[in-house]
Amino acid sequence: MTAPFRGGLFFGISLHGIEKNKNMKRDIQNYILGQWTSASDTEYDAIHAITGEHIGRVSSLGLNYDDILQYGRDKGGKSLREMTFPMRGLMLKRLALFLQEKKETYYAVSYATGATRSDSWIDIEGGIGNLFTYASLRREFSDQSFHIDGSPIKLSQAGTFSGQHIMVPKQGVAVHINSFNFPVWGMLEKIAVNLLAGVPAVVKPSEYTSFLTEAVVRDIIESRILPEGALQLVSGKGIGILDSVQRGDTVTFTGSAKTGLSLKSSAHYLERGVPFNLEADSLNAMVMGEDVKPESPEFKIFIKEVCREITVKAGQKCTAVRRILVQKESIEAVGEAIKNRLATTKYGDPMLEGVRMGSLATKTQVERVQEAVSILSKENDILFGSLSGESQAIAENPKNGAYFAPLLFLNNDPVNKLLCHDIEAFGPVSTLMPYNSASDAADIVALGKGSLVTTIVSSEKEIYKSYALAAAHSNGRVLVLDSSSAKESTGHGSPMPLLTHGGPGRAGDGEEMGGMRGVKHYLQRTALQGHPDVLTEITGRFIPGASRREANPHLFRQYFEDLVIGDTVTTDKHRVTMEDIDNFAELSGDKFYAHMDPDSLDGTIFTGRVAHGYFILSRAAGLFVDPPKGPVLLNYGIETCRFTKPVYPGTIIGVQLTVQEKIDQEKRDAEDISKGIVKYYVEVSDDVGEVVAIATILTMVKKRDQN
Repeated sequence: MTAPFRGGLFFGISLHGIEKNKNMKRDIQNYILGQWTSASDTEYDAIHAITGEHIGRVSSLGLNYDDILQYGRDKGGKSLREMTFPMRGLMLKRLALFLQEKKETYYAVSYATGATRSDSWIDIEGGIGNLFTYASLRREFSDQSFHIDGSPIKLSQAGTFSGQHIMVPKQGVAVHINSFNFPVWGMLEKIAVNLLAGVPAVVKPSEYTSFLTEAVVRDIIESRILPEGALQLVSGKGIGILDSVQRGDTVTFTGSAKTGLSLKSSAHYLERGVPFNLEADSLNAMVMGEDVKPESPEFKIFIKEVCREITVKAGQKCTAVRRILVQKESIEAVGEAIKNRLATTKYGDPMLEGVRMGSLATKTQVERVQEAVSILSKENDILFGSLSGESQAIAENPKNGAYFAPLLFLNNDPVNKLLCHDIEAFGPVSTLMPYNSASDAADIVALGKGSLVTTIVSSEKEIYKSYALAAAHSNGRVLVLDSSSAKESTGHGSPMPLLTHGGPGRAGDGEEMGGMRGVKHYLQRTALQGHPDVLTEITGRFIPGASRREANPHLFRQYFEDLVIGDTVTTDKHRVTMEDIDNFAELSGDKFYAHMDPDSLDGTIFTGRVAHGYFILSRAAGLFVDPPKGPVLLNYGIETCRFTKPVYPGTIIGVQLTVQEKIDQEKRDAEDISKGIVKYYVEVSDDVGEVVAIATILTMVKKRDQN
């Protein structure tokens, strides 16, 4: 980045065709009902966090939220629900690749939020990374517009009545109310989930940093990757938006616990059955294990991680460390080490060389942090910094920026001095405190009434195990950090897309992301009941007990497009012999006593030497495979396998191979073969008609149409 981005409308002009004019402001617009609009009047004037210059006018006054939400339900929802999970996943992948190409533009815009390059990396590329992650989840879902949830359930003796859970997209809209501290990640980590589920979104970022969210949304809309109506943007305060939610909608809120709980408790949501997911700022903790001494590698890891969590995003993270717990005998050494490291942290204008910490997002945030530290100072001593946050910020005009210097408190009695467990200064502020034991540390952390994350730094298994299990009830995430994981660990403050992000109590009692768990938040689970034929027809997946049509030609002679769910190959028979068992034992090396030693069977369920389960499966493959080269490219794996009855020498077995499910696959490039994955239901029966083994195998099958 270079200095020309310092002034005026450094971001909006080149992107959106507005002539660069340092003295000119523009509207930070809303994207609603298929068009970009500027609202009447002004709700907020966006201010550059570093230079203090006016960026633009922000407003959502006069917007009709009933129309906006209905537009999303009707326009975007209909288009998304018509797409399959793989199609929606590929849409996310295309969007991620597109935004990755644009990322340097967003870094330039992010500067105005007070962020350093590293801060912006978390926000921008972290958000894009969420899109990539959820795009890859497409393979975990059915090749349908809905999800088939779990296995079929037999509900009757004869098998003519069964059940199957499915999950369909909710026919509403996701309303996301996001905080100011992550204007890109906050949006992308949420919409990645609801879009994969097939649900449209209306995003309302904080007006403080909505100019960055708007820049990203402009590119998303111009890319035409998402169907119209799948994403709308309200850049202003959005007053009244939540009054328009209806049954079928979903609300997510990220921000202060007080505001979130006030909204969540509204009778409006209870009456209409609207899920409200709250992810609130919390008083997160880092604990140094009793085994960690100043000379141990974990000591340096702890100090580095603590200081990073104080200064990254200038402490404006919902996961930032607010409480630092250290065993009593090490409190002085830790305090000195943190002070020394913070003293070398240069803060100020991120454009200037050597600056490692930027500013807060706004001067309003500076005032709020000052109010919070003033209260905290009543019970806590200052180890480093000052209450006013006045500093020697490295900047051309320090007074113009929203700067607040790192501040470290000491609470020498955290069990009785409780303000540090109740008051959060949302900036580079943390409190050091002593503890006696791992269980004592967990109790102190729990005084925060629920946190998003806690970290235990220790290399002793009894210490970190004891702490993790004791602290889990009051934390949404527990990170165990030591020298064996530190190099690759993403750290205390980094929620991961495939793990849940949220926490109990003060942290909101909600969950975001979490891989498939998060996607299911936007789906309605429904139990289907009926004959297996009925369930097969509805789900597009073969349900055991359904009718099977004998395949002609053999299934291995058919291309992907020609295979029909329920079509079956019924094989010839094979009599299992003692020689089979001996030969398989020699070939595989599996000489387990039940297969080889008839004198060791007393007290077991076996009445004689029994065939290997994997021999039965292997012999089944020998019966159903059609060997000559054809459309089947390869065996892709075994998804499920169970051996349900012992097979003794002399038993005659046969196989039914049935097309269970088909999953289309995209081509990696123009040279790739057009193909799909076929799941086959393998059922091995004996000569009395009882099933001895069942499995689901996967094959990669070529398409006839290679275009």
